[in-house]
Amino acid sequence: GHGERSMAMTITDDCIDCATCEYECPTGAVVQGDGKHEIEADRCDDCSGRRGGPLCLQQCPVGGIVSAA
Repeated sequence: GHGERSMAMTITDDCIDCATCEYECPTGAVVQGDGKHEIEADRCDDCSGRRGGPLCLQQCPVGGIVSAA
């Protein structure tokens, strides 16, 4: 792949491409991918310091986002 660096959050194949995470992401790390959304690791900061953790994780209706850690 491109840039094999540690991903903060990862969107799994359970993604239904609803774009909820894209709208929720405060750093603009979520982008439209090929048939599903993807997270640009260099933009994602795990919503560090935000109560409750990553917003995309909380908002995903299908639980399709996981922490890669």
